[in-house]
Amino acid sequence: MEKKIEGNITPLLSREALIYQALLCGLRDYVNKNNFPGVLLGLSGGIDSALVLALAVDALGASRVLAVLMPSRYTAGMSGEDAKQQAEAMQVSHITLSIEPAFKALLTTLAPCFQGLAPDTTEENLQARIRGVLLMALSNKSGNMLLCTSNKSETAVGYSTLYGDMAGGFAVLKDVLKTTVYALAHYRNTLSPVIPQRVLTRAPSAELAANQTDQDSLPDYAVLDSIITAYMEDNLGADEIIAKGYKAEDVMKVIKLIKRN
Repeated sequence: MEKKIEGNITPLLSREALIYQALLCGLRDYVNKNNFPGVLLGLSGGIDSALVLALAVDALGASRVLAVLMPSRYTAGMSGEDAKQQAEAMQVSHITLSIEPAFKALLTTLAPCFQGLAPDTTEENLQARIRGVLLMALSNKSGNMLLCTSNKSETAVGYSTLYGDMAGGFAVLKDVLKTTVYALAHYRNTLSPVIPQRVLTRAPSAELAANQTDQDSLPDYAVLDSIITAYMEDNLGADEIIAKGYKAEDVMKVIKLIKRN
């Protein structure tokens, strides 16, 4: 007589839970197998760094994570408040290093060369690169690895700064689209509410210029991510993507950005 095997079947995890566990595994393995004592990251008060901080603490423990706040003249007060609130909620050591002195010094140095030229992305990139320099200095001095907080959406279209926010030893969100970043952040808060609600609801911004939001330069992230997926993963051409109902100008802009990047 055939013996039956009986028992409870463990339900499958949700999509967000599965992705979160995969990111935890990848980060934990990379740090531990390469014998890093810990990690550090720039904590801006935005959604990407908030999720990376949560992942770092969940993967390694709070004692092995350092959060670095680097405000500038364009940093909103709420950004600093939210960053500190999350760091304290997760019991992570955090320090504040203003980039303003270094930014002023570089602008003064470059003033003769920039005379008569209007401010543009050059000044924005300067700020990101100052932050990269500070974070890498802390990494070199401590031996802790710097985590990059850029996501797949930004990286695909070049909405990031070479030698700036692209600096780091491991990009936790390198294959995570912005819309999924939000979904993962909401999921993490169901486990314990560590990411401030305002981070989840306010318009995303690089805060490198006055009153700046990501959608000043990019389509809405739901649209952007769909076009990126169709073009990069489904191998659809521009006409095929437009036929799905997306605006031709959005499709052509995103494809142009991907190719240029």
